Amino acid sequence: MEIQKAAIPSIKALQVFEQVAHFGNVARAAEELNITPSAASHQLAKLEKLVGNSLFNRSAKGVSLTLAGETYLREISQLLLNLAQATAQIRDEKENNALRIHCAPSFGLLWLLPRLKQLHEACPELNVTLSCSYENLSFSRDNIDVAIRHGFPDWSPFDIKTIRDEFITAMASPDYLRRHPAPTPAALAEHRLILSETPLIQWPQWFAAHHLPQPERPWVFSFDRSYMSLQAARLGHGVVLESELLAQDYLRDGSLVRLFPPALEPAGQRASSGLSAWFWPAGAGEAFSALDAAGAGQRQGVLSALSSRLCHPRQRRVSHQP
Repeated sequence: MEIQKAAIPSIKALQVFEQVAHFGNVARAAEELNITPSAASHQLAKLEKLVGNSLFNRSAKGVSLTLAGETYLREISQLLLNLAQATAQIRDEKENNALRIHCAPSFGLLWLLPRLKQLHEACPELNVTLSCSYENLSFSRDNIDVAIRHGFPDWSPFDIKTIRDEFITAMASPDYLRRHPAPTPAALAEHRLILSETPLIQWPQWFAAHHLPQPERPWVFSFDRSYMSLQAARLGHGVVLESELLAQDYLRDGSLVRLFPPALEPAGQRASSGLSAWFWPAGAGEAFSALDAAGAGQRQGVLSALSSRLCHPRQRRVSHQP
């Protein structure tokens, strides 16, 4: 059935129908909708004529749904709810300068969250929503503006900007190094290794890259979250192989120490701007270019560079891409 040719009732008629079904009384429903009882009855009559069926049983005590009315109510209630939510979402985003960011939990906790203060100071009117998971979300379905993802798959047709490349390096706490001899790459297999499951480069690849045999005991502790792996290393539980990007604050304050020169890996935090967003922050591509440039030097200011270009959302055409 083509929607243009289908007989579609008015929103007002559907609202009247839903309220009358809720209250079981036309006058009470009319009061709730701020219309007269006669206007409400007129809307119901038009709706019943359109659907070709009686939707209510009428009596002196009020009205009750017929079987057809119960079926119709189930169908249209969710439609009205979806319509109300979609309208509120678009209205609120336009009025509130919403910026919705999605990223991995460890990146959000260790890198992005400490820098939100700068974002707020640079653009106090911007309302930021940060959601974190390892899922690759849909811009339209999951209601996000910017996705920061880790890796190098083909994410076309999105606009992909590299925030910065990652250095993967072995790290340990000063306490651990006081209790154990300073490791060399060859001797590292004798140390307590912490396996972090999320980096794209892990201990087996690290030993292979250094032309060293794999250790007999590949790891002592294993974690599926980078922030847990790094915290275990900070507590002196062993040596971790992790991203300097995530550990940079720990390296700066001395709670973790690099053991060897890092190796540049072809894995970056990538920001994907989805053309399917109803509202999109103006200049997103330029903002992430600024992030990339600032990332190698003044890392404290990168979100200020981002915020200066994201303060004023603008409406865009909706794409059918996920």
